[in-house]
Amino acid sequence: MTPLQPLAVLAAEQKSAEVTDWPNRIGWIVGLLLFIALVYWLMRQGWKWRGTLQGDLPPLPDAPSEQGPAKLELSGRYHGSTSAGQWLDRIVAHGLGTRSRVELTLTDAGLTAVRPGATDFFVPADALREARLDKGIAGKVLTEGGLLIVTWAHGDKLIDSGFRSDHAAEQAEWVTAINNMIDKNTTHVTNVTTEGTAR
Repeated sequence: MTPLQPLAVLAAEQKSAEVTDWPNRIGWIVGLLLFIALVYWLMRQGWKWRGTLQGDLPPLPDAPSEQGPAKLELSGRYHGSTSAGQWLDRIVAHGLGTRSRVELTLTDAGLTAVRPGATDFFVPADALREARLDKGIAGKVLTEGGLLIVTWAHGDKLIDSGFRSDHAAEQAEWVTAINNMIDKNTTHVTNVTTEGTAR
């Protein structure tokens, strides 16, 4: 065998690379894109259907022009609202289902949530029911105590709204302040009712 023969044998054994089956590959890609579009469309339809089911929720109250000085202010994220006590029953009516940045302000008038790129909302002081720290709302789960949950009444429904401060340590102060405001309002209403009955 001459020195050139092994090279000839190797050259004969090498096979050209298989030609890519482009029509088949393109078909798979188009099919995958159509499937993703279908899933997205179904999610949008589900969102709209949930909004329709919640059509009996009255319009959100407007914030008063004069709210008094701010007791507390917070910058962070709004993670959504649910039916009170049911952290997966998301409320989407009136834009409450849209996650966003938020600037929260607590005054004697109530709680104002200013949301860039989403609908702002206002919770009157007499509609506040409870504030607590929790770990999850509307499918969002954080560490224990990572969320500020504010429970408020709207129409005949109790709503939990979840917020996450950029500085999580200040959330405990919010819980104390909101619950103190609720206790104060409850005591005031009770006293007024008692005085009215006595007369």
